[in-house]
Amino acid sequence: MPTQAIEPDRIAFERPGKHHYRLAFHLDSRWGYSLVPMTVINGRRPADPGTGVAIFGGTHGNEYEGQIAVKRLCHDLNPDEMQGRVILMPQLSESACASHARASPEDGVNMNRAFPGDVRGSLSFRIAHFVKTRVFPHVRLVIDLHAGGREAAFPLCTSLHAIRDPVRHQETLLVARLFDTPFVFIYSRQMASGLLTDEAEDDGKVAVGGELGFAEGARCAGVRHAYEGVRNVLCHYGMLTGNVSKIDANRTSPPRLVQALELADYVPCPRTGIWESTVEPGSDVSEGELLGRLHDFSDHASAPLEVRAHRRGVVIALHFAAACRQGSTLYVIAEDVPVST
Repeated sequence: MPTQAIEPDRIAFERPGKHHYRLAFHLDSRWGYSLVPMTVINGRRPADPGTGVAIFGGTHGNEYEGQIAVKRLCHDLNPDEMQGRVILMPQLSESACASHARASPEDGVNMNRAFPGDVRGSLSFRIAHFVKTRVFPHVRLVIDLHAGGREAAFPLCTSLHAIRDPVRHQETLLVARLFDTPFVFIYSRQMASGLLTDEAEDDGKVAVGGELGFAEGARCAGVRHAYEGVRNVLCHYGMLTGNVSKIDANRTSPPRLVQALELADYVPCPRTGIWESTVEPGSDVSEGELLGRLHDFSDHASAPLEVRAHRRGVVIALHFAAACRQGSTLYVIAEDVPVST
């Protein structure tokens, strides 16, 4: 049966039970729609009016762990076992997901640079405006599940910004740790603007991201941490029956909390070349340690350019693809956060 196009403004977020939608956002270049999937669940049990969670996958179309985990949650979550509201959007940038691309081919926009959106803007900006004005008001927690795509390889981690409000900062850390990834990464807001989590934070939400894979794959560990992590969040807040569970049974230590707050720790590629990394994401390195080599094949007899760590710490991100353009982020080194944080 053909999917019915539903205008986004017609969604009844308070409707009891579980309901699946395809939100019809008009295309700019031709006659038709980008049909963005969304599931809204209102639990049957009495709800705390202060609870509500929105979970996003597919903010970038070539990052699959989040898309898969959120789609599974759309099917698996049972409103009879739940209280409160959960909003699930497995392919936020549906047009980017359909094209297996980072940005939407419809307007060339990276969804994670489109916030707060614009009701009169191109497709990506209108979707961002819908999230900002129609989804965020119904929730208190926002989770945006990413992977490195073609851009970078991360060790499995959840991510957040440093929040000035100490109470909200601690709650955000708590939510990030419920995904039981090896790392929890506090990163700089200076790197980019227009992020979904930026907008959620500015709206006073508890906002957590995640980097759960790379290389346009669908790593089983990344999908597991995304899926079980969301369930842990729902259990922690009493929105789902059950207890918070250990996700990585092979790791006895808690997630390692690291941070990279200065732009100096986000190192750009000094010249275009072929990148040969010599360390793995998540490796501890010393200042001056060799991280990789850049090769120039226009002179195959030339020596490579050695890239060495500018400081000691953990390699929290590393350019994945061999082909690397000047200015692309080549690596990020983070430092451990004091235990009291």
